[in-house]
Amino acid sequence: MFRKPALSTIANGSSLQGQSIGRLPSLDSKGPAQEEKVVLKKKVTFLRGVSIIIGTIIGAGIFISPKGILKNTGSVGMSLILWTVCGILSLFGALCYAELGTCIKKSGGHYTYILEAFGPLPAFVRVWVELLIIRPAATAVISLAFGRYILEPFFIQCEIPDLAIKLITAVGITVVMVLNSMSVSWSARIQIFLTFCKLVAILIIIVPGVMQLIKGETQHFKDAFAGNDASVMGLPLAFYSGMYAYSGWFYLNFVTEEVENPEKNIPLAICVSMVIVTVGYVLTNVAYFTTISPEELLNSEAVAVTFAERLMGNFSLAVPIFVALSCFGSMNGGIFAVSRMFYVASREGHLPEILSMIHVRKHTPLPAVIVLYPLTMIMLFTGDLYSLLNFLSFARWLFIGLVVVGLIYLRYKRPDMPRPFKVPLFIPALFSFTCLFMVALSLYSDPVNTGIGFAITLTGVPAYYLFIIWDKKPRWFRRFLGKSTLNPFFLRVWSNFNNS
Repeated sequence: MFRKPALSTIANGSSLQGQSIGRLPSLDSKGPAQEEKVVLKKKVTFLRGVSIIIGTIIGAGIFISPKGILKNTGSVGMSLILWTVCGILSLFGALCYAELGTCIKKSGGHYTYILEAFGPLPAFVRVWVELLIIRPAATAVISLAFGRYILEPFFIQCEIPDLAIKLITAVGITVVMVLNSMSVSWSARIQIFLTFCKLVAILIIIVPGVMQLIKGETQHFKDAFAGNDASVMGLPLAFYSGMYAYSGWFYLNFVTEEVENPEKNIPLAICVSMVIVTVGYVLTNVAYFTTISPEELLNSEAVAVTFAERLMGNFSLAVPIFVALSCFGSMNGGIFAVSRMFYVASREGHLPEILSMIHVRKHTPLPAVIVLYPLTMIMLFTGDLYSLLNFLSFARWLFIGLVVVGLIYLRYKRPDMPRPFKVPLFIPALFSFTCLFMVALSLYSDPVNTGIGFAITLTGVPAYYLFIIWDKKPRWFRRFLGKSTLNPFFLRVWSNFNNS
């Protein structure tokens, strides 16, 4: 098994100065406790759930470069339709996850649902790709946007040095990791504040846009469907752009065990969040087109800045700050949620056991949080981040489609499973078909990048048999695996830092 054998010394505190870290047993455990159990507290309320979803969905894209859909649809009218359709499809997917989250009351999101429906191999492949590539690369990309736009007001007349961006980005990543290691409550409170900032930023764009419409600035909506026709090659890319902009609706399911009254709060938070985001995204794009032509939008490096400069004058300097705060919120929400996937995968024996330990006093899954830190830093300074995300964008939607197929499968495999929230069958059928169809179409429209991403994903299969199934590992191989997991000294230093 791919587990760290010497964890008892860490769990009993001999290597971490007392009981700074403890093993988290399954919340489903029924046996009598031999010692006081340490559990993650139910601190995610309805408002915090909404802030996790909205705060993670709304990143930099809607402010900086919402042009992927316009470029690949060819017209203003089709782009607005696709923004709406992607929002509705995301709502359908979120409703499916709401059903899964209320009938499978375990954290872990995609990983847990695939494990329940299809077994350990596809679940391991999902967490393998997420841990090694997708999450570090995605965190580094959104963090780079944070670094760039937090420095923007200081480099108005000149180009921002790449090294300065990366150094500030590294500071931002460190702050997010420390915050999520120290306190669930403070992470959630800051997420609420950052979500409020994001909604204010969107209103700053929407309100002047509505005023422009009232003044009759509708010239860019005339012949809204004129332009280049959408092609079979472009539609999958437009779909990916739109669904990527809405991605994040599934993150509340990663922390199900920490949600208060999940039967009520998960569906309600998902529905409220998706309506707010969809309406906000569509109205923001409408506002852009009241002032910026389609050609100008495609050529703009920062659409929200261009929009603000034309309508708000010097106030446009505040836009980069709002964008930076938006990126920081996405960083915080993503780390908060995805660390729970690694914690649950470790609890199931698919990742090193140390990742299923939590801080005794702070009640945070500290090892599962900081495991991303070195990987993200390596990606930040050495990796080709955007190529990796292009390679693996199909993998995310492939597994999300597979999760929703699993919902349909569980309806027949386990019909007696309690389902406090149940969606009509056509919703998971339509959503899963759409995801899998667009993934298949991407093989046709972009076979090279999709093929590379598929090959990277398949590396999880031999890894599963090597690390999980193969029991008779040589001693040198087990020793190597032990040294490759989180270093106890590094864990002790980080824990002492959090205790200070």
